[in-house]
Amino acid sequence: MAHEVTLIPGDGIGPEITAAARRVVEAAGVEINWHVAEAGQDIMAEYGTPLPGNVLESIRQTGVALKGPVTTPVGSGFRSVNVTLRQALDLYVNLRPALSIPGVKSRYENIDLVIVRENTEDLYAGIEHMVGEDAAESIKIITRKASERVARFAFEYAVAHGRRKVTAVHKANIMKLSDGLFLESVRHVAESYKDIEFEDRIVDNMCMQLVQKPELYDVMVLPNLYGDIVSDLCAGLVGGLGVAPGANIGDAIAVFEPVHGSAPKYAGKNKANATATILSAALMLRYLGEGEAADRVTGGVKKVIAEGKMVTYDLGGDAGTSEMADAIIEALG
Repeated sequence: MAHEVTLIPGDGIGPEITAAARRVVEAAGVEINWHVAEAGQDIMAEYGTPLPGNVLESIRQTGVALKGPVTTPVGSGFRSVNVTLRQALDLYVNLRPALSIPGVKSRYENIDLVIVRENTEDLYAGIEHMVGEDAAESIKIITRKASERVARFAFEYAVAHGRRKVTAVHKANIMKLSDGLFLESVRHVAESYKDIEFEDRIVDNMCMQLVQKPELYDVMVLPNLYGDIVSDLCAGLVGGLGVAPGANIGDAIAVFEPVHGSAPKYAGKNKANATATILSAALMLRYLGEGEAADRVTGGVKKVIAEGKMVTYDLGGDAGTSEMADAIIEALG
C-alpha cells in the first residue's frame, strides 16, 4: 500500500534537492503518493505569507512531510516557517543524528551522536517585547509537560536503537528555575529507564566536551535554544550541515528536512549537495516502517561518498545535484 506524504520543495536550492531525494526514495522501491505543497519566499507575492494554510492542512491529512529549506528573513518579516510548523503541529522533538560518513572531510572519525532537542518552547516561543526605546526583553518558557515528553522520547529512542546513555544538557547552575525545571523533569523520567545510563552536563562544558572527547557521549536531550546550537556543533564534527539530516516529530505527525539553509545564490545551478535531504528521507522511510529501504538509501549515500567520484563540489567532486542522485540510485543495487 502506498504511503501518503506531503512534499514541500521550499525555495532556493530546495526544489532541486527535494527532487533528488524523491527520485532516490522512489528508486528504493517505496510507493509514495506525493502531495506537493508550496511554501517559502517564492510564494509571498501570491499568498501574502510563506506558509499558507493549505500546507498545514496537507501535513495534518498525510501525517508525514518531506520538506526542503525555506528562507527566513533576518530581523523583520515572517518569524520562521520552521518554528511556525513545529508549534502549529506540536512537533515537540527535533531529532538530529550526527554520524561520520567515510569520505566526508572532517577532523573527527567514528562520530555517532543523537541530539534530541525540545522544539516548542524556551526562548523560541517568540514571546518578546520592547521595554522603552532602548531595551528588548525575551521570555524563556520551560514547562514540566514539554520537558518530560521530550525526555521520554530520548529514552525511548535509546531503548529502541540500542543506545547506552542519555545526557541532559542545561544551564541550571545559573537559571535555577527554568533550566532547573528541565533538569528535574528529565531526572524524573530517567527513573523509569534503569537500563539506560543517565547523566547531565552544563551546556558550555558540554560544548567543550564534544570537541575534546565526543566518543564519551551518545544521546543528548536539550531545551530548544541549546539544542539548536549543540546540534550544529555536532554537525560540524561530521563534516557540516550538508550531511546532517533532521526530523521534527510529534505524537501523530512528523516533518523530515535538512537543517541547512536555502542557499539562494546556488538556486537552479545543479550544484547543491542533496545528501542531508536524502538522509532525512531515509529517516522518513524508517518512520514509515520501511526500514530495509531506509538502510539501502543510507548505504547508497555512503558508498557514493566513499568512492568520491560522483559527488558535489563541497564533497570534493564536480558532479551536479542530479548526477550525484543518479549515482546513489545506481548504488542502491
